[in-house]
Amino acid sequence: MKKNNFLKVVISIILPLLVGFFGSFFTRAGISPWYETLKKPLLNPPGFVFGPVWTVLYILMGVAFYLVWKKEKEKNVTLPLFVYGAQLILNFLWSFFFFGIQSPETAFVIILLLWILILFNMILFYRIQKRAGYLFLPYLLWVSFATYLNYSLWILN
Repeated sequence: MKKNNFLKVVISIILPLLVGFFGSFFTRAGISPWYETLKKPLLNPPGFVFGPVWTVLYILMGVAFYLVWKKEKEKNVTLPLFVYGAQLILNFLWSFFFFGIQSPETAFVIILLLWILILFNMILFYRIQKRAGYLFLPYLLWVSFATYLNYSLWILN
């Protein structure tokens, strides 16, 4: 692997992990006592599930990002990379509004926008590198489930 590609791989993986890391500050601060006291929906998973799932999803996002980024000399990747950045920002903002501000209703609007951007990002990545698009599928499915959880927590509380 060329030195330039190795650096791209490292940046690609670290970037989404950093977004998750900084978002986790709000998550950890909001869990006790606020989140713990909320009425939970029937399908609410135990808390220990979220960290590993998000870590895997961030790594998959990073790999997808790398697969597209390395095509920059062959294809126009400006829009897909912009959308990727925008969905990372919304991902971070969801944690801020849900756990930091403790506003499930605002977080619900953000997660709906996030879902749309993930789908759009997945399509754009697929057009450049099919594997990159497929790597976004678990993220889209998890955020679909998270949307259900967010809505349920909002309505139940």
